Amino acid sequence: MNILILQSSPRAKGNTAWMAQEYKNAAEAAGHQVTLVDVSHKKIAGCLACEYCHTKGDGACIQKDDMQELYPLMAQAEVLVLAAPIYYFTLCAQIQAPIQRMYCVNKPAKVSKMALLLSSYSPGVYDGAKAEYRDICNYWSAEDTGIVTANVEEQKTEETKAKIEALVGNL
Repeated sequence: MNILILQSSPRAKGNTAWMAQEYKNAAEAAGHQVTLVDVSHKKIAGCLACEYCHTKGDGACIQKDDMQELYPLMAQAEVLVLAAPIYYFTLCAQIQAPIQRMYCVNKPAKVSKMALLLSSYSPGVYDGAKAEYRDICNYWSAEDTGIVTANVEEQKTEETKAKIEALVGNL
């Protein structure tokens, strides 16, 4: 399967980046084609709600920023993995922008499965992010293949790595 991982932590060696890399390693070992994109260092603005995409743009966004790199990847992805740190009880802004900019095409054409990787300092702060993720899965008619969370005590452990590898097994 063609897998796209959107990693959204600004910390290149942080826990979220580690989780995304572990998913990539496991998926490649299972024979999947994987692209991992660090969206946290991309210049992706929020949706302007200008409706250009649904009028004159014929599905294309009027904004010409780094999201232009993601549209073709999203169009080809069969599996989308969102990897995000939790900042104040929800998905971080760095992952919100690319998700919301998909408005211009409604939903990725081939995505049939999704997974979510979340890291945080504190336990028990994941409900808002999980709810948003499940709503996205439902709206995009994508199967939820699973969610792995890792608080400060669970980060970069063999147990968390095994949970991530199990997600790949759900494909």
